[in-house]
Amino acid sequence: MSSTAENAGVVPSPNIWHWPDVYETENQAQDSAGAIWRALRAEVDWAGRDVLDVGCGDGFHLPVFAGSARSVLGVEPHPPLVERAVKRVAGLPNVNVLAGSAQRIPLPDGVVDLVHARTAYFFGPGCEPGIAEAMRVLRPGGALAVVDLDGARPPYGKWLRADVPGYHPRRIEKFFTRLGFSCHRIETLWRFTDRESLVRVLSIEFSAKVAARAIADTAGLTIPVGYRLHVLRKSSGLLLP
Repeated sequence: MSSTAENAGVVPSPNIWHWPDVYETENQAQDSAGAIWRALRAEVDWAGRDVLDVGCGDGFHLPVFAGSARSVLGVEPHPPLVERAVKRVAGLPNVNVLAGSAQRIPLPDGVVDLVHARTAYFFGPGCEPGIAEAMRVLRPGGALAVVDLDGARPPYGKWLRADVPGYHPRRIEKFFTRLGFSCHRIETLWRFTDRESLVRVLSIEFSAKVAARAIADTAGLTIPVGYRLHVLRKSSGLLLP
């Protein structure tokens, strides 16, 4: 997400932008038991509704939404990923992909029921423009669901904090709480098919030093990874007695 004239303020993704094929392996390994999807559906059931996936990358999650949603739109600022996403969903008639950013969603006001952002943009202070833009495109009663890594949960959170000293999980949680988001903690298991895949993924997620530490800390083919699901609902505008 480069800071171009079209996408000012967009932050480059350090992994999928440079290694999309390795990131595909990572996506396949993540949430092996579907815990995030169950928690998300329990909070905001998108069946028969209109869904927007902000920062959709190469569209990995779009087909899951498409299985029951009325319509699905993926928005992604990086042109090569937009192209990959378009190819992925070519056979899904209720899915579209557009170039755009969290700060500049190419939609009119009040046209979607769920805005989903998964480890894409929302990392606490500084993301206020994206939150405001999500609220703009939501219908009354709709919800913004932010799925983010739980940096307080070891071992992944420990590696993340070692690699990004300015990353403070508690500060981020307080930020979302102050804005009225709920918070649901989710325990997941990343499961890889072979050791080589695990090593490749950890090598694009962390600096060489921290990646080496993470690889050494992981004896098998699974990694426990915690997530936070933050949900903010748009007022329905109804006044209750």
